[in-house]
Amino acid sequence: MRHLKPWPWMALALSMTALTGCFDASDESQQKATADADTKGRISVAMLLPPRSALTPLSDDAFKLSRWSVGETLVVLNDEGNLAPALATQWEQVTPTDWRFTLRDGVTFHDGSVLDADVVVNALRTATLATPKPRILDGVSLTIRADGDHAVMVSSEIADPLLAQRLTSPQLTILAQSAYADNGVISPVNAGSGPFVLTQLTGTSSATLERYDGYWGQKARAPGADISFVPDGIARASALRTGLADIVEAIPVSQAPVIDSQRIHEVPMPRTNTLYLNADRGVMKDPAMRAAVREAINRKQIVDNVYEKRADIAEGLLGPALPWAAKLRQPVANPTAPAKPNGVTITLATFTDRTELPEVAVYLAQQLTDAGFTVKQDVREYSQIESDALSGQFDAFILSRATVLDSGDPIAYMYSDFACAGSFNIAQLCQPEIDKALEEAAALPAGPERQKAIMKAENIILASDAAIPMLHERVIQGESARVRGVIRDPRERLLIDANTYIMDDTEVAQ
Repeated sequence: MRHLKPWPWMALALSMTALTGCFDASDESQQKATADADTKGRISVAMLLPPRSALTPLSDDAFKLSRWSVGETLVVLNDEGNLAPALATQWEQVTPTDWRFTLRDGVTFHDGSVLDADVVVNALRTATLATPKPRILDGVSLTIRADGDHAVMVSSEIADPLLAQRLTSPQLTILAQSAYADNGVISPVNAGSGPFVLTQLTGTSSATLERYDGYWGQKARAPGADISFVPDGIARASALRTGLADIVEAIPVSQAPVIDSQRIHEVPMPRTNTLYLNADRGVMKDPAMRAAVREAINRKQIVDNVYEKRADIAEGLLGPALPWAAKLRQPVANPTAPAKPNGVTITLATFTDRTELPEVAVYLAQQLTDAGFTVKQDVREYSQIESDALSGQFDAFILSRATVLDSGDPIAYMYSDFACAGSFNIAQLCQPEIDKALEEAAALPAGPERQKAIMKAENIILASDAAIPMLHERVIQGESARVRGVIRDPRERLLIDANTYIMDDTEVAQ
């Protein structure tokens, strides 16, 4: 395997952060020339977040495997949010609790092994037995068994109308048997089934993809891709400007004005910037104090100043990416009256990986101070702060949260974040009426009645003031002049696929 020279991301980040007018353009040109010579035809990608769990599919790292077209699931969601075939070509609900999936013929994994029922059973059973479970399986009990060599039966303990949609989650990616070690470690290196094979993962700095010529579908046009993880937003934007990267995730709003407008694309996201308040302990255990925070927030000021109007003011948890939500939303009845803070001290926390969030924290801290709170801030990298947030160490936590990331349906997100047993319940919220509303919505098939039930659950959650939605984000995706076929996916599941490629110099010139 060819080993590529690492891109000078750290040097680039430091130089751009400290930029004072003495930038050496000749050095930058030399860096670009060296990169071009080493990576002809390869796609260079700058990702926002580094892997948190060595790319195990049972974590959020699974979305990287999906975005790179390395790993595949049994079924996927099309642009309209309906089921489409992937590793399974047919599916049917045999009984209220049993679904049968027919597997695609001729699929091989990157290690040369063949897709069959036993491989699928192993992958899905591992996910159901994991601790913690993948988020998509919160509150769900599934059993999986082979139905001959080329089909599997997936059964739920109770009727689950969205069972098939759950299986579209990248966290339920099917990997070869070789990916699963006896000690519980799962490695996707040389174990996926997509058009690109992950050949190398270098810690949290980079990953290497090569074209998989044995792919069951259309072969990749590009020979491979070189992935670099670049949490620094200025460095990512600089990489696009200097040609070091062909595709850049999440360009900071502040950097957009200094980039060629033809190179940036706003993608409306089902992602809400929400302030989670600790409803279980401390100052925010008092509903009246949470109401005081609700009344103190000036959303427009944050949208106008931090996001430079490249975001939408939030009226609820679900934003413009789900057009039906606004039509069905009802005002919260009898909202709690706010208390007077009288200088009480609270800790407001967030993370640095999303460039805008620390600035959001600054504005929020000032707004809360003006309302009478004394505010302490705690801002760190996400990997360093996540465990403290999940264990309820903060009074308030700012989170940029995808609302339909997993199944294409917001119930999974709402259960994960707001149910008593939710695995991502930063607000430490536990109210029986919320659990009941979520259970009622989850029992309904996709359609208008389910949507109404979802909005009823949202209304009850908003009434708790434990989660205060501030804005709905639009991600700014960067694409160089020489790349074609990049996917602009609101669900953040796809980025490159077999049709993504780098034009040669002749094509670029034209």
